[in-house]
Amino acid sequence: MAKKEQAPDMVALFQELQELKKIDKTTMISVLEESFRNVLSKMFGTDENLDVIMNPDNGDVQIFQNLVVVPDGEVEDPNLQISLSDAQADNDPEVEIGEEHTKEIIFAKFGRRAILNLRQTLQSKILDLQKEAVYSKFKELEGELITGEVYQTWSKETLLLDDEKNELLLPKSESIPGDYFRKGEQVRAVIVNVDNRNNNPKITVSRTNSAFLRRLFELEVPEIHDGLINIRAVARIPGERAKIAVESYDDRIDPVGACVGVKGSRIHGIVRELRNENIDVINYTSNPSLFIQRALSPAKISSIRIDEEEKKAEVFLRPEEVSLAIGKGGMNIKLASMLTGYVIDVYRDVEEEFEDDIYLDEFKDEIDEWIIDTLKEVGCVTAKNVLAIPRDELIKKTDLEEETIDNVISVLKAEFED
Repeated sequence: MAKKEQAPDMVALFQELQELKKIDKTTMISVLEESFRNVLSKMFGTDENLDVIMNPDNGDVQIFQNLVVVPDGEVEDPNLQISLSDAQADNDPEVEIGEEHTKEIIFAKFGRRAILNLRQTLQSKILDLQKEAVYSKFKELEGELITGEVYQTWSKETLLLDDEKNELLLPKSESIPGDYFRKGEQVRAVIVNVDNRNNNPKITVSRTNSAFLRRLFELEVPEIHDGLINIRAVARIPGERAKIAVESYDDRIDPVGACVGVKGSRIHGIVRELRNENIDVINYTSNPSLFIQRALSPAKISSIRIDEEEKKAEVFLRPEEVSLAIGKGGMNIKLASMLTGYVIDVYRDVEEEFEDDIYLDEFKDEIDEWIIDTLKEVGCVTAKNVLAIPRDELIKKTDLEEETIDNVISVLKAEFED
């Protein structure tokens, strides 16, 4: 009778646990046993002399308490000891003093409070297991592409839900400029960070990380997915422009052509996903000089001087090529530096009529280096480049203070007057 009274509650608990995802049967049994021991330990003061036996087939449980037999009237702790007469009366007539008597405990007899306590303990452990499972799963997926449905958008972040209703956080800082999401919309991103502070998994995704661009190419270009083409480097200014260097392991495959596709069919989908981010695909080479030349495309380089130890490159171009190399707002040269890993300085290839011109770097003793860098960004790499531009236009282009520009002009003019 005792077992029949106990079984329905235990089976129900087991079935609840069995319905949960990501928890195997062995773990289920372990969690149930641990939960029982936790509750019993509070009731009896210890669980060391208790045997908890789980039946994995039907979820039934048997609990046995191992007690030391002592003479009648000498029981000091009923949770550890049992009198000789009580042991004999409990279906053990031949037991002797000093031996161990095993007594079955019917958990259901402890009432609703004990059952409720067990259920709460079990639910707490299940929740911890679920959180650990989520953390472990997504930690292994860092750097991988994931799709989530927009659940809610705030000023600083967007909450996405994956197919299993796991929460993915897309911070504003990890969104592409121009990203605008509607509730229910499907959004692709890459998992960039998974932490488990206080056993509370937090999954952060990004659309600006370079890995996002990599994964999109793997998705759109079968040759990359199959390992025939390798992405060697990626540089991005999210929402504006990107450069990607690729190489082929098969001489018959043109890596750039394969990535772009017929009439741009493959790359167009990626560009749309990145809010019309302009993407340059170039052939990778282990030759740093050639790699830098390709990275600075569409500009054509006259000559290049490389310091491999310092990872610096001095690039010389015809005057009409300088602006192409630098790009709008210095974007092209910045991406080329990011892609190649070299600090790139651009210089005009001074022709005979400009033999008396002087590179701005020669004035570092009189003009701060950051000011010279600002001037270079607008295409001024020599003194005469600067002096050829009207003062007001120079102030507007560089966004430098009037006093700063006046000082620069004064220093440069003085050099030629001497």
